[in-house]
Amino acid sequence: MYSKSDAELTKMGAIITTREIQQQPELWQETWAIYQEHLSEIKDFFNRINEKFGKTRVIFTGAGTSAFVGNTITPYLNEHGDRSKFDFEAIDTTKIVSTPLNYLKADQPTILVSFARSGNSPESVATVEIAEKVIENLFQVTITCAPDGKLAKKAETEEDNLLLLMPARSNDKGFAMTGSFSCMSLTSLLVFDTATDEDKHTYVNTISELGKTVVSREDEIQKIVDLDFDRIAYLGSGALGGLTQEAALKILELTAGKVATIFDTSMGFRHGPKSFLDDKTIVFDFVSNEKYTRQYDVDILEEIKADEIVPSVMSVGMSQDNDFSGDKFTFATSDLPDGYLALADVMFAQTISLMTSIKVNNTPDTPSATGTVNRVVKGVTIHEY
Repeated sequence: MYSKSDAELTKMGAIITTREIQQQPELWQETWAIYQEHLSEIKDFFNRINEKFGKTRVIFTGAGTSAFVGNTITPYLNEHGDRSKFDFEAIDTTKIVSTPLNYLKADQPTILVSFARSGNSPESVATVEIAEKVIENLFQVTITCAPDGKLAKKAETEEDNLLLLMPARSNDKGFAMTGSFSCMSLTSLLVFDTATDEDKHTYVNTISELGKTVVSREDEIQKIVDLDFDRIAYLGSGALGGLTQEAALKILELTAGKVATIFDTSMGFRHGPKSFLDDKTIVFDFVSNEKYTRQYDVDILEEIKADEIVPSVMSVGMSQDNDFSGDKFTFATSDLPDGYLALADVMFAQTISLMTSIKVNNTPDTPSATGTVNRVVKGVTIHEY
């Protein structure tokens, strides 16, 4: 796909999505530059909150793919973020809007981190409005790709709302969120990770190189997609377990449901969800770079391989001493932490979804032929709270 001409991709209805996946390594470098540009502002913002309140609750929120940003980064930050200052949680806007008092605490100082590609989704706007009504001491970080969106425009006028705009090209024009997901994920990692800026810069350079290898190895990925399957299972642990939900959604979206998907943690999969497997299912596990956790990822891969039910089971990640004995999509060996490795992994998953969309005769740029699913959600009634 990546080596095809613009004319070929246009004919396939895939030029927007293909190029938006392909450009992510460049966008990650732009994201690093944006972080550096706003570093002083970011530090001042959080220092002001910490000096006044001490430990603060941080809620990562969004809808759909934007919610999965929080699901991916929160496990990593629970280990590598500053837990003396922050309690990290990921809660979907759809949950907050429908049942706000299940999740919001009036007397607990809170930083609401809103992830949004357009900033116009009804649930995203409503979550902010409800949080402002419920929480006595509310601060906000708005991480969005659209400077003209409602959330960005609102943040521009508020002292207690830190606006971080993503690279312009991350505001995906295609149906599926690709660069928007990865840039918002990377930004939140850069903001909240306690690693040194020198290490963070190394991580960004590393994932940029890994992303380029996904593009250069598209022939390998195409061979996987050429297998006879109509189901995909994505597995992982920790941050990479959170990533499986986004990987599964991309298949569902870009094939318009023609390929069934399931996601789970490596250990959780045995407890019933493994019933999903049949002779037309391919399985991917985003194997952890953490040695202890990785053992559980490899265990389930070996178990599924030994069952001899599925046509393909594959590990995706970096090579270590205890690699899976079966098929592998292996990146160059590195000490890259899982939170950042997730971004290279998601480029692999996006590529699988792109190619599978073409395989089932869909158009990746406009995958929902019926129009029942839209780029920015429609048909939502927000009831007054």
